[in-house]
Amino acid sequence: MLTTSAAWAVYAPIPEQEQGKEFSASVRMGLAHDSNIFGAATSAISSQVYSFEPSLKFNSSLTDQTFFSASYRLTIDNFSDRPGDKTLDSHDFNVRLAHAFTPATNIDLSDNYTIAKNPESLLAGIPVNTDQSSKRNQLDGRLVTNVNEKTNAIVKFRTINFSYDNAMLGSSLDRAENLYGVALSYDVVPELKVVGEFRRQDVNYRSDGGSKDKQSNFLLSGFDYEVAKQMTASGRFGYEWRSRDGAGDTSVPYVEFSGKYDFAEKSYLTGGFVHTLEEASNVAQFTDTRVNRFFLNLQHSLSALIVASASITYEPSTLLGRAGQADVDEDTTRFGCALSYLPTQHWTVSATFDHDRAKSDDPSRGLKRQRYGVNAAYSF
Repeated sequence: MLTTSAAWAVYAPIPEQEQGKEFSASVRMGLAHDSNIFGAATSAISSQVYSFEPSLKFNSSLTDQTFFSASYRLTIDNFSDRPGDKTLDSHDFNVRLAHAFTPATNIDLSDNYTIAKNPESLLAGIPVNTDQSSKRNQLDGRLVTNVNEKTNAIVKFRTINFSYDNAMLGSSLDRAENLYGVALSYDVVPELKVVGEFRRQDVNYRSDGGSKDKQSNFLLSGFDYEVAKQMTASGRFGYEWRSRDGAGDTSVPYVEFSGKYDFAEKSYLTGGFVHTLEEASNVAQFTDTRVNRFFLNLQHSLSALIVASASITYEPSTLLGRAGQADVDEDTTRFGCALSYLPTQHWTVSATFDHDRAKSDDPSRGLKRQRYGVNAAYSF
């Protein structure tokens, strides 16, 4: 989120290895083992995975009022035991432009385009060995202006487009999700802002939209609170009213809460909770997924050269069945950890481990997947 001050400068946090130069590049190479490369409920296929990942980044303050950044990352994965294509290339593009019109008004635009041939998060309930590669574009915008000394007005939007390479998945899941919002924040004290917000979401499918499209209106209130010098918290609470083109309407509570604690240099703990409705991977049988998402992220600098990190997400959720289809309860857990060694400013060597587990009332939607490996990256 952009902030305003007496200066007009607009900037984004830049990683230490990229600071002081407009262009930076890195190359990462790794070896990993994936126990379930297709995310299958049964007959899982495991494989060694060799990866090569070059990236290029550009960060620049074009003027005192304008910041621009762009990046590109190529990921080449080679699977020793993958049926069909054994070498997959994925691409990730990012662009961001931030501009301060005046000390009181600024805008922030960003776009991410991903071509994922080896998606990290696989769809539940998809037949074994199905190609889940996809293209995804997310465009975000945010305009902030000071109404008066204590009040800010915010206008924001997000549009996400999903396009799957597999024809069956594409006809079922290709869609656009558009989210718009307006908000007012008021400084009760310098450390505490109270917020009122309205959001509108439209989900439009490219095939059979008349039975799958939906629209939601959100009315929310909340706060942004700097609890202490090293601790912040933010929350939004309210209600969502959802109308569905091919099913009955519904209304549900909406909750999002997050917090961060910086307990040492380069060391922090973040966590939070979200309760909302999201799209299901099987839209023929289910209208939505009612999700409760708990998350926790930890980074701890063990020494000047060694950094440990871990994250866990726990999602007890319910797939809401269409007429004649019973609801299905699921529990999904995703855990990851890494130990990184930074012997010089340019080199990083890491060991990683990831574990995904989904338990479902529908056995075909279960999942167990483990990935562990080592990689080395050089930045220049």
